[in-house]
Amino acid sequence: MFDILVYLYETYYRPDACPDTVALTKKLSAVGFEQDEISEALDWLTVLADTTNSLVKEPDAGSPEAKSSKGFRVYATQEISVLGTPAMGFIQYLESANLLDSQQREIVIERALAINESPVPLDKLKVIVLMMLWSQGKEPDMLMFDELLLTDEESEPRLLH
Repeated sequence: MFDILVYLYETYYRPDACPDTVALTKKLSAVGFEQDEISEALDWLTVLADTTNSLVKEPDAGSPEAKSSKGFRVYATQEISVLGTPAMGFIQYLESANLLDSQQREIVIERALAINESPVPLDKLKVIVLMMLWSQGKEPDMLMFDELLLTDEESEPRLLH
């Protein structure tokens, strides 16, 4: 599934540049992706788009409620066990560097929990963050882009404290 997500990110500048589902499925199949992976990736992206649309529509951009929360995120036990310390640390890092707002953080957590892999590998979490931004039509700034594209071997370990 993640190979398809990366392919879509690299091939289509924005999600609205993607062809309709039938044409996209045919194209992905022609490129060599398996049908079950295509279905899984497209389902995952559909839920991502639905989640993004529901959260983005909540407050008006000019209202005081639209400002991002600066509160501390307390993770549920299930979230801790599924995400793992490296993923939670990376999410915290992105948020503390103002590269993710609280709504984007929640979308990333929700989509990470949906991949049914525990703990979530950091490289997959980075793809989730990239796809969340892509689904919102936003480009990561240069700092975030470097963080998302560095492999684990190239980056130094992050410590939580």
